[in-house]
Amino acid sequence: MSRVSITPRDSVPVASATSPGSITIEGIAASPGIVVGPALVIGNLNASYVRRTVSDGHADQEYLRFLDAIVRSKKTLTDLSERVTHGANLEHRGILDAYVVMCGDPMLAQKVAYYINDELRCAEWAVASAGEDIANLFGPAAGADEYLAERRHDVAFVCDRILRELMGEPSTLVQNLSRDTVVVAHDLSPADTASMSREPVIGIVTEIGSRTSHTAIMARALAVPAVLGASHVLHTVKNGDLIIVDGLRGLVVVNPTPIELEDAQDRARRHAIHEKRLRQRSDEPCKSKCGMALITLRANLELPAEATIARERGAIGVGLYRTEFLFVDRETTPTEDEQFETFKEVIHVLAPHVITLRTFDLGGDKLVASLPVPHEMNPALGLRAIRLALTRPDVLSTQLRAMARASAFGPIRIMIPMVTTVQEFRDVRALLDTAISDVRGRGLACADNIPLGMMIEVPASALLADIFAREAAFFSLGTNDLVQYTLAIDRTNETLAAQATPFHPAILRMIRTVQAAADAEKIPVSICGAMASDPMAALLLVGLGLRELSMESTSIGDIKETLSRFDLDTMKRVARETLNCESSEAVEALLAQTYAVDLFDVLAGEAIDLDGLFDAQ
Repeated sequence: MSRVSITPRDSVPVASATSPGSITIEGIAASPGIVVGPALVIGNLNASYVRRTVSDGHADQEYLRFLDAIVRSKKTLTDLSERVTHGANLEHRGILDAYVVMCGDPMLAQKVAYYINDELRCAEWAVASAGEDIANLFGPAAGADEYLAERRHDVAFVCDRILRELMGEPSTLVQNLSRDTVVVAHDLSPADTASMSREPVIGIVTEIGSRTSHTAIMARALAVPAVLGASHVLHTVKNGDLIIVDGLRGLVVVNPTPIELEDAQDRARRHAIHEKRLRQRSDEPCKSKCGMALITLRANLELPAEATIARERGAIGVGLYRTEFLFVDRETTPTEDEQFETFKEVIHVLAPHVITLRTFDLGGDKLVASLPVPHEMNPALGLRAIRLALTRPDVLSTQLRAMARASAFGPIRIMIPMVTTVQEFRDVRALLDTAISDVRGRGLACADNIPLGMMIEVPASALLADIFAREAAFFSLGTNDLVQYTLAIDRTNETLAAQATPFHPAILRMIRTVQAAADAEKIPVSICGAMASDPMAALLLVGLGLRELSMESTSIGDIKETLSRFDLDTMKRVARETLNCESSEAVEALLAQTYAVDLFDVLAGEAIDLDGLFDAQ
């Protein structure tokens, strides 16, 4: 999404000499912080595995090698999971445990068996080929959205783990480091990232990845600055090169000059002070400067492991729990018990705050083997989300029963994605009523009331918000898709990315329409799109009437600090003015003119030394 900022970043070249002897590479700011250290460059394992054919008589032996590698891969991951579970990094366990399960995926085993028995490929070659086949289920590597890219990474990580065992490579890429080190790699698995908790790794740089990747999630949990998606960094950095990792601006500086080093060290100190101040306020309520507006800040989660991070950052529950991960990399849909245990785990961490569970949003560009959909010319406008779920009421009912059972352990809300008709909402409500009756009929506990709400992410539901407000217990604005469908811009289109902005006046007017409809029926409205994590956008949203914002956990401190600096009257006045703007550029200019000067430290992620506080630190 577009982010209003007073620190221009578009002018930074992808790879250019900023001064003699240094090179700057642009990537994605995946984990905040600034560090300086020597590089440890790790090559791409997939480029070095052996490709050989075997005779018919040795095919069985190759498949046994594969099975043995599976057993050893599971043990490595299990040992690592148990190690971090007993340390300070409990949040990593869910990701690692998921990879243990994925190592035994029947689809992977079947495809490996085919390549060994029918194509007579060695185990290494068969594993790599099978991994490519499964990854292709999620579409082409180039141009896919972040969700699809991460699912492809999941498959690659599992196959990488098995290949390491087959090739006799170390179980983790980073071991026994003797000094502070910046790890530079094509990609890193969550297991590799988690193993760094016991190594002096001070920074991470990869050629691929995104802010939503598991590598990014775990880097943030470990508080290790990271820049991902730094294209061709392996062609630029050599072992031992001194590099700056700027996880605030998404920059990597190779062989920096003395002036660049001094600047990086000063900014690193400022960022540390800024983060310390935010964490000291994590338990405080979120209020406007005048104290008139009390805003609830919730977290968006995809993995149970992220719940601990949300709690530490001061999240008041979960505004969006994505359940798609439960369906990934498996041929069968998850059982009721599997889903129930996952939901219960998140509730246990964040109770007594409410957890908003979204029914699975699959189809379209999110394909899984367990719920196949027909090929479509335009999948974004096809069989996806609740449309797909209602064609498989058995799968949806299983998930609803798991959610109903989880409600006995803490407050939950259930949210339906991509609703466009009132009948869709009523159909789900009927299935939920049946699911609750089934759970109680088996003698299992269940909450007396489970609120059922819906996402507003298409123009149809926004325009019918007054009617939906009489049916739904709450609304949640999914601005990522709302922008895509309202502005007719594919959210993965790089050429039009700058135009796909939530600051477009049409989007703002839709948000105000939805809020007014909800106010009339006295139901709450939340926002769970990326817009909520932008400081300028948060001020605008509160001015438009929203009092619940849900975002990535690491954004909560900045948003809380932002809202505390301005009074509600100012936010309302500016919001009214933006509704009369004729372009997104005019909206962003108005926001920057009103707020930017007072938010310099928040936007930059660095404290400003106004009172000699740095010396005291």
